[in-house]
Amino acid sequence: MATSGEITPPLEAMISNTPQNDILKEMIGRGAWIFPVKPGVKLVCDCIEYAVKEMPRANPVSICGYHIRESGATPAQEIGYAILIANAYIDNLISRGLAPDDFVGRFSFNLNVFGNLWEQVAKFRAARKLWAKNLKEKYGVKEKKNLFLRGLFGGGGYGLTKAQPENNIMRGAYYALAAALGGAQTIALCSYDEAYTIPTPHSALISLRTLNLLMDEVGLRDTVDPLAGSYFIESLTLDMEKKIIAEMDQVAEMGGIVQAVADGAIQRLVSRQAYEFERGIQNGELIKIGVNKDADEEAKDVELHEYSYESAEQKIAELRQFKQARDQRAVTESLKELQRVARAGENVMPALVKCCHTYATVGEMCGVFREIYGEFKEPVIF
Repeated sequence: MATSGEITPPLEAMISNTPQNDILKEMIGRGAWIFPVKPGVKLVCDCIEYAVKEMPRANPVSICGYHIRESGATPAQEIGYAILIANAYIDNLISRGLAPDDFVGRFSFNLNVFGNLWEQVAKFRAARKLWAKNLKEKYGVKEKKNLFLRGLFGGGGYGLTKAQPENNIMRGAYYALAAALGGAQTIALCSYDEAYTIPTPHSALISLRTLNLLMDEVGLRDTVDPLAGSYFIESLTLDMEKKIIAEMDQVAEMGGIVQAVADGAIQRLVSRQAYEFERGIQNGELIKIGVNKDADEEAKDVELHEYSYESAEQKIAELRQFKQARDQRAVTESLKELQRVARAGENVMPALVKCCHTYATVGEMCGVFREIYGEFKEPVIF
């Protein structure tokens, strides 16, 4: 609390956060989208622009190759698409008059780890190099610290199995090893039961202790890029760079990442790759311990998280009570202001903040955008 004579900074200036608001990866990999592609990109960039001006402690976007990889993309596609998505946001912000050096250093990435350890290390090393080269050569970024690829590398759920789930504990440890050897600033691990249910507190603690052990006993944070100079790793890294660039060139031929997502072309490539991956597991070409090799003759029962109808009903009742207790006139006025700025093409973030102050719900705010932007109809993929 500020004492007499001190100036309390605005709340926005005190918030430290990293929103996972990358809408293009949602359209490619998860399906958690509402609005068409271009308005979706505009809303993401509204958030970034607002954070640059009002929230100095925020990392205003997390470029998420993770979910693209989880949906079936190859490692090269994961990194290539992530860089192109970031570039789409950069281009939009430049068109608003912002200089890249003013915001790219606050971009973060969420990237995936599963599969061959050496391939994953090479992927991260190639990604860091290509990201820096992209910023320096394409956008003229000058500050060295702004060229760093900052982010969280997470042990991928796509690599985990329901069969012999305890094996996932070992998989997670190796995923963390790959992330650390590849230069991660932050690592997250899926819990061993995450392949088939909501993790238990016990399984989540095992993941945390896995990271503790690797840091404090094994020494994975003792040095940076420990495999640099290895002929094997350097060769793999160069090969991965070429693959990533080839994927980026293919997207350029499609008209760019925004157009390719709107057309469903990227989704088509990722879906095809997911099919090939699953077919490889089923025919034994891709080895999965406990699934198509060294499998148990009889599958063991696993504990599942049961859906609670009572919990859902309770939350619905709480929402109704919440709406009855608020100032409905203030809510209506704030939503009208949001509608005005959205129609005018202005940055909607200040209006969204006002809506939150009046306790407008997310659904009500999205309803305004639906009316103006419409909804994205995903193209049929053949």
